[in-house]
Amino acid sequence: MSGKLLHLLVGFNQLVSKHLTFFTLKDGDGQTQLLVRSPTAGDAEAGLKLEDVPVESVVLVEGKVVARPGSSKRMNTSTGDVEVHVDKYTVLNPATKLPFRSDDRFELVNEQLRATHRHLDLRRDSLTKNIKTRSKTPILLKSTPEGAREFVVPTRLGSSEPLFYALPQSPQQPKQLLVCSGAVDKYYQIARCFRDEDGRKDRQPEFTQIDLEMAFVGWGDGVDVGDGWRIGGREVKNVVEGLVRKIWKGTLGVDLEDRFKVMRYADAMEKYGSDKPDTRFGLEVSVCLSPVGVDLTTVQDPSGHFVMQLECLVVRHDDETFNSASRAAAGEPSATRITITGNNLHSWASEILNSEVDCSHLSQSLRLHPGDEVWVCLRSASLDMGGSTPLGRQRLAIKDIAERSGMYSISPIWIPDNLSLASAGAYTPTQVPHFLWITEFPLFTSADGDKEFLAKGRLSSSHHPFTAPMAEDVDKLLNGQPREVRGQHYDLVLNGVEIGGGSVRVHDPTLQRFIFEQVLQVRFVVWEREDHPPNLIAFYRAPPHGGFAIGFDRLIAVLCNATSIRDVIAFPKTAGGTDALFKSPSRVDREILAGLGLIGKK
Repeated sequence: MSGKLLHLLVGFNQLVSKHLTFFTLKDGDGQTQLLVRSPTAGDAEAGLKLEDVPVESVVLVEGKVVARPGSSKRMNTSTGDVEVHVDKYTVLNPATKLPFRSDDRFELVNEQLRATHRHLDLRRDSLTKNIKTRSKTPILLKSTPEGAREFVVPTRLGSSEPLFYALPQSPQQPKQLLVCSGAVDKYYQIARCFRDEDGRKDRQPEFTQIDLEMAFVGWGDGVDVGDGWRIGGREVKNVVEGLVRKIWKGTLGVDLEDRFKVMRYADAMEKYGSDKPDTRFGLEVSVCLSPVGVDLTTVQDPSGHFVMQLECLVVRHDDETFNSASRAAAGEPSATRITITGNNLHSWASEILNSEVDCSHLSQSLRLHPGDEVWVCLRSASLDMGGSTPLGRQRLAIKDIAERSGMYSISPIWIPDNLSLASAGAYTPTQVPHFLWITEFPLFTSADGDKEFLAKGRLSSSHHPFTAPMAEDVDKLLNGQPREVRGQHYDLVLNGVEIGGGSVRVHDPTLQRFIFEQVLQVRFVVWEREDHPPNLIAFYRAPPHGGFAIGFDRLIAVLCNATSIRDVIAFPKTAGGTDALFKSPSRVDREILAGLGLIGKK
C-alpha cells in the first residue's frame, strides 16, 4: 500500500501524543495513525491546527497511505501496519465537551452516567467488539412527536402517574445513534416495526423491514454525473442495488440491470401522475399549454380551487389494448373523458373549461385524431401531498381493466429503450421487473391522515424530520420558503409499488433545531434536555450519514407474485387490524388496568 493516495479516511479523532505531528484517527474499523511532517513553517502550522481540533470530532483526512516500519506495526488493529501522511484535513463536525472519555485506557465513570450516555460508552473498544458480535435495536422505546400513530405499552414501573413505552415505527433513532456513536460505520438489521394504523393500502400494524444505515455518506452537490442522481447517499444506493440484484438472482434466477433508472419526483408526478409510477406501459400524462383565450389561473376546479394546469391522458383510437379499457373505465371524480370526433376536434376543451375556446393548437400538439379518447383534468400545479393525481389514478384504472379482461398480448420480448412503449401498446412481462429510484421529494408537505392529528394544520416532514435538505435548497429553507425545499430522500419503486425508502440525514445540530422549531413548530423537551435521542444525534457531532429500509413483507409478496402481503404472512391481521384466529386486540381485566394505574382501584 506504500505510496497509495487515500482520498477519504474519516472517523473520530483522538489525540494520543502532545507531539505536534502525531495523531490517532478512530473509526468503526479501528485506529489509524496520522503523521503531519513539518519541514517547513507552513506544514508545522497545519499540525498545530489539527491539534486544536476537539477530541472525538468528525474529520475528513486526505493524504498518502504508507507502510509503517516493522518495529512500529500494531497487529492488534486492522490498520496497524500502515499510517497516513496527511496532506490536508477538513473538520466536518467539531465535538462539544464530553461528559467522559470513552476509552478503555481511562478509568470508567459510574454506570449510571455511562448508561445515560450509552452512545458514547459504545466507543470503548471492548464494548464495540461485544456489540458487533451480536446486537439488535430495542423494541420498547419512547414515544416521539413525529410520524404515524404509535402503539403504546403501559408499564408497572413505580410512578405517581402511568408510564408508557412505545413500540418503534422503525429503528430510526437507535440506528442513527449507532452509526453516530463511532462504534460502527455500517448497520444492518432485519427489524420489526409497528404502526397503529388501519389495514388500508394493504398495510399491517406489525411488519418487517431490511434496515441499514451508513456513516460518512456523501451529502450531494446537485450535480448529475450521468445517471440522474443529484443528491447524496450514492453509497447507500449502490449497496441497495447490489442487495436487490443478489436477491433476484438467488430466488428467481433473474439478472437485473447493472444500474437502476432514476427519476425526479416532479417528473414522475408530471409524466405518470404518481410518486411511484408503473413504467411498464405507456399512457403518459401530458401537461397542456393553455388554450387560446383562457387564463387557467382564473379557472376553478370542481373543489373550487383556482387551477393553473390542464392535464390530458390520450388513449389512441388505433390502440385497441387500452382504447376498449378506457371506454369501460369509471372516471375519477375530477377527470372528464372526451371522445374526439370530427366535430369537436378544435373545440373539445370547451367541455371542461365551460367556455368556447379554440384548441386547434392543443389538438395539434397532442396529435389528436377522431376516435381518440382524451381524459382531461384541471388541477393545481402544486403537488403538495404527493401520492397520485386524478389522471395518475385513471391511468392505472385503465391498465387494470385491460389486464383483467385479457386484452393484453404479453410479449415475451423485452422492449428496447429506443422503442416507445406508448406506440408499442405492449405490457412488459413480469419476469423483467422495472426498478426505479424516485428522488428529490418535497422536504415538507401538508400532513396526511396519519400525521394530521400531530401536525394540527402545520407542515409535516414528507419522510421524517431527520431528512436532510438538498444542499442547493438550504438557503430557501433558512429564508422562509420551506414548501420549495427538496429533500435528500429516495424511494425504490418496482412495477409501481414502493418497496423501500431512505434518506441522507441531518447531521448539523443548528439545522436540525431550525427544522424542528421554525418549520415543524415542535417545541418540547427535545431541546431543553440533552438526553433526548434526537438531540443526542447532533449534540455529540454526528458524521454525515444516511440509510434505507426495504419493506420485507412487500418484497416477499413481489417475489412470490402474491396479490397481498397477507398472503406471505403466517398469521396476518385483517384490513381492520384484527386477528380473527387469536381474537386480538381484546379487552383486559380491570385488575390489570388498575395495576397499571390506568383506572382507579375499587
